[in-house]
Parts: sequence; structure tokens; C-alpha cells
Amino acid sequence: MSRFAAARSTCMMAMVLAIGTASVPLPAAAARVSKADEIALKEAIVACKEEAKGKKMGWLAGRKYVNKCVAEALKGRPNVNVNQMLKDHPDMKEEKWDSI
Repeated sequence: MSRFAAARSTCMMAMVLAIGTASVPLPAAAARVSKADEIALKEAIVACKEEAKGKKMGWLAGRKYVNKCVAEALKGRPNVNVNQMLKDHPDMKEEKWDSI
């Protein structure tokens, strides 16, 4: 196989892969969260971060603790995808964790 043919087949495979992944709908992005759930999440994050600060944990241990604490606090709300919301929530981004 010539180099041209190899490069061409590589490009074709990349296009097929890109088109295939672009056409798959994202179910997590489609679901909207109610205002009450958003407020409950924010309050749980703030409370759990304060607990982690009081325990004087390291950065990674504090993050893990807050994630578990928030999941436990929102256990009674089955319509909330806690893991996805924690990833997307602005209070859980890297720059917000400098103070822990």
C-alpha cells in the first residue's frame, strides 16, 4: 500500500469516527434540573466544604469527602444525577478548591 493510500484510509476512518460520535445524543445534557434541586445542591456543597475545612484535610481528601458528603445529602432526590452535577457545577471547579 502506498503512503497516499494509507493516509487516505486513515483520514476516512477518522471522518467515520467523528461523524459517529457527533450523531450520538447526550442524555445528560438534555435533562434539566429544577430550581429547587439546584438550590439544594448549592447548599449541600457549601455545608460539606465547611465540614472539610473544619477537618483540615488535604486537597484531594477534601474533594473526595465533599463529593461523598454531597451525594449522601442528596440521596433523597432520585431525579438528581449527583455525579454529573458535581462535575458541571461552578462551585466544584479547581479554582474554588484553593482555600481547602
